[in-house]
Amino acid sequence: MQTSIARLSKVCLIVAIVLLAGCAAGDPRFTASTPAGFWQGLWHGIISVITLIIGVFSDTVRVYEVQNTGGWYDFGFLCGVICIWGGGGAKGYHSRSVRRDRQEWDEIGRKVEAKVKRKIRAWAEAEPDEEWNVVEAKAEEKLKVRLREWAQKD
Repeated sequence: MQTSIARLSKVCLIVAIVLLAGCAAGDPRFTASTPAGFWQGLWHGIISVITLIIGVFSDTVRVYEVQNTGGWYDFGFLCGVICIWGGGGAKGYHSRSVRRDRQEWDEIGRKVEAKVKRKIRAWAEAEPDEEWNVVEAKAEEKLKVRLREWAQKD
């Protein structure tokens, strides 16, 4: 059963690649008198990854249509690539702010942890007990886990 599904998936993938390659840049229907425009650029941008892979093995498939209208084709191509790969600009800002937040939470966690440790030690020294070292270690570990969970919720 699984082998027939896997085989069918491979066949569908090959058919899809062949169909997409048929709409790839380098099509002879585009000439200087009938260049590719915005919509063809958009489509070529969307399938650019597939045409790049096919273009490595084929001399007839291109990623970018040479016979195009210029700016509008380029704009469509760029929009198509962005649709597939994403903008990328906000991602860098977001990751920096997440890193900064994570650093702030780590600092807060270290400060709280140090204060609780001091309080636990003071309590342990006031009432010394042999088993206290084990209790102290377990309490510190649980505190660390709870602080991490609490910090990750926000």
